[in-house]
Amino acid sequence: MSRKIELPSAAEMKKFHNQSRKHTFWTHISMPQRLTLGFLSVITIGALLLMMPISHYGNMHHSFMDALFTATSAASVTGLTVVDTATHWTVFGQTVIMFLIEVGALGFMSFSVLLFTATRRQMDLRNKMMVQEVYSLESLYDTRVVFGYVIKLSVIIQFVGAILLAPFFIQDFGLKRGLFYAIFHAISAFGNAGFTILPAGSIAYANRPFVLLIIALLIIAGSLGFLVWRDLLLYHHKHKLSLHSKLALMMTGLLIIGGWLLFELTESNLALAQTLSPINRIVNTLFMSISYRTAGFSQFSFSQMTPATILLTMMLMYVGGTPGSTAGGIKTTTLGVLLLKTHAALRGKKDVTFAHRRLTDENITRSLLLVFVSLVFLAILSFLLMLTQGNDSRFGLEYVIFEVISAFATAGLTLGLTPHLTDFGQCVIMLTMFIGRVGVYTVMFSVLNVHGEHAPYRYPEESVIIG
Repeated sequence: MSRKIELPSAAEMKKFHNQSRKHTFWTHISMPQRLTLGFLSVITIGALLLMMPISHYGNMHHSFMDALFTATSAASVTGLTVVDTATHWTVFGQTVIMFLIEVGALGFMSFSVLLFTATRRQMDLRNKMMVQEVYSLESLYDTRVVFGYVIKLSVIIQFVGAILLAPFFIQDFGLKRGLFYAIFHAISAFGNAGFTILPAGSIAYANRPFVLLIIALLIIAGSLGFLVWRDLLLYHHKHKLSLHSKLALMMTGLLIIGGWLLFELTESNLALAQTLSPINRIVNTLFMSISYRTAGFSQFSFSQMTPATILLTMMLMYVGGTPGSTAGGIKTTTLGVLLLKTHAALRGKKDVTFAHRRLTDENITRSLLLVFVSLVFLAILSFLLMLTQGNDSRFGLEYVIFEVISAFATAGLTLGLTPHLTDFGQCVIMLTMFIGRVGVYTVMFSVLNVHGEHAPYRYPEESVIIG
């Protein structure tokens, strides 16, 4: 007895064809492209939420470009704003911004892994590789272990920070608003985002050293990186730190102390110093060294700063925080590797050593490439911004360069240019913030779709004259 075979209908064939094409598309895009698309999705959702009437006060109006700029700034934990965060957005809008900061700080992949953990599903190889890319892990074995540290440590640090800030904000704004302010600023500080919803910004707390110190400690905690924190927490078991953690801690300490002393020097004649006690002045310059490099909380107006302070701030912002952290910039370890390479070259040594270990040639090459490519990016983006903002006589060259470096380093500081950006200027800064948060390598490999290739031959070696 023959069996009748039913062929699929045209609609079913079309559906199967579309699913196959979709599967093929997601299968062939690289990990950097997946990370880039993931961040773009988060930013788009955030911008749409900020466009809702419930997100802003009725007498306040903004365009979709303004909402997109704010969402990009929050997701990239930058802090640059075209509208005032405290007065323009409602509690719902500020909560959306706070959530975007959290996602941007921890990486959207953290929430993907959280979903896998909650549903007790196994992570496939692709998702493990994406977590490896986000947190700069050396092996896939560490993915779930590191994720556990990331979530637990982040929640604990932000919770403790909110508890410590709460008494000060409750005293000033009441219980309900004070608690919300404490939670918002704990998340913003740990994420190195620099967003503030205080009516007078951080300026109101220039004479409150304890508030500045709590925020500074949260900034340091976020800028150190989760791999460094894991090494520190496991030190009592292993009794040793990885080379990465040693170099990151050393460079972070040098940058904080060096920036502190230099800010004391450049702002020795600061007019506001007359209104601060000696102790408050020391705390404020220390806060400047910590916040200006990665977070962007500013308790003083840059119009009162010396040119030397502005230049020093640009240099600190360009360096930024530690790899795998919530901060941007070229990273502390990159600067450390280049300083070690320079020191070795000046002494005529071929090997670059640190803490009785020899750095690999790949480390040095990647550091040099990162600095060169980032400088090229900054030059191109500064040029594009000058094309649209150059006709405004109020903002000179230093305003544009400061703005671009701040956006690239996700520091969030500005000399006053941000609210006056044109639509094209906002697009340039959004692109800069996006590149700064996702990473130069990730964006570059996403666009170029770079794959490692080994040529079957090598050309003869020859030198050129340098210098």
